[in-house]
This record gives sequence, C-alpha cells and structure tokens, in this order.
Amino acid sequence: MAATSARSIDKTRCLGLCLVISAPSGAGKSTLVERLRAEFPHFAYSISCTTRAPRGEEKDGVDYHFLTREEFTARREAGCFAEWAEVHGNLYGTPKGPVEEHLASGRDVLFDIDVQGALQVKSVFPQGLFVFIQPPSRQELERRLRGRGTDSDEAIAKRLGNALGELRQSGQFDYLIVNDDLDTAADELRAIYVAGRTRTANRPGLLDALLAQWESAK
Repeated sequence: MAATSARSIDKTRCLGLCLVISAPSGAGKSTLVERLRAEFPHFAYSISCTTRAPRGEEKDGVDYHFLTREEFTARREAGCFAEWAEVHGNLYGTPKGPVEEHLASGRDVLFDIDVQGALQVKSVFPQGLFVFIQPPSRQELERRLRGRGTDSDEAIAKRLGNALGELRQSGQFDYLIVNDDLDTAADELRAIYVAGRTRTANRPGLLDALLAQWESAK
C-alpha cells in the first residue's frame, strides 16, 4: 500500500520535461528522435510552424503547421512563439501556449528544432535538457546530404557552411552525442532522457509530500 501511495504522489507532483534536440541538417537527428518516440510514445511532440513547402508525404498539422510567410509573421508579432528562426531561407517557430500547458500537466515535450531555435527555447524554458547531435566528420555529413538526393550542390554547400556555425554553438548545449554508430547514439539519447525525468527540478514538492507521509505515520 505504501508503494502505491508513493507512486500516486510522484505522478501528481511531477512537472513535464523539455527535451530539446538539435543537429546540423543530415546528422541523423530525425532517426534518433523516431527511435526515442517509439520507446516512449507518451511524449507530447512539439509541432513547429514553418513557411517551407511540405516534403514527400509530410502532412499539415502532423509533421509541421505549414504557413504562408504573412501568417507566420503575424503570429510572431503577436508573441505566439517560444522560439523562431530563419533557416535556409524559411521561417520556423514553436507555438508557446501548448508547450506550457503540457509541462504544467506533467507531460514531457520533445523539441526537434534547429540550433537557433533551441537556444531561444533555453531562455524561455531553462529547466529543459538540451542535446546536440554531431556528425562524426564533415566528410560523412556531406556523404549523407548527397545520399538524400533532394538538394542541389549549392544547397549542400550552404548546409555544410551552416553546420560549421552550428557546431561552434554546440558548447551551449547540456549534452553532445556523436552519431557515428546509430545504436550507440540512440542508447546515449535514451539515457539522457531517462535520467532527466528524475531531476529534483521536475518534482517540486515531492520531498515535502513524502516527508508529510512519514510524519503522519508516526
């Protein structure tokens, strides 16, 4: 019975966790995020807004909220975004309201966003966990980008140039994962998340509640 009571207190007094994952384009971030979500389907995924066109089978409201540049600008000026950035000529932003609601209700939120956006989120939700996924080398990153077959030589050169700037900012993240071996990188990301859920900051009032249980049992 005591164990049941402790679990009940734990669930009702936990705040949601912000897990923010960023990487240069082509570093394999999406695959790692998919693996994490497959194991932990309870995540409230942060669906970003963007002005870029859908790719492949991407769906509005599922992969992104696809907006015109005018719609995006209006929402930005109204203060609706926790972060926003212009990447490769397109605007991206994360709606702030849904994130705050999820965290307050105790649900973890996963952010899969670019480096500029991640650092803005850090200023709004500093209690989050910030993870940067690194490619093992410039050569491997270029090979992956070319292997996608979706970008021109000019676009690939731009992405590689942006990757260097993003790597220079990676020291501002809490954790760095080198995605050389996919299984190893996935294990490291899982470990970061599982450990993060037990942080004191995510369990405000839990210690007082447990102490109160002990005092009432005297």
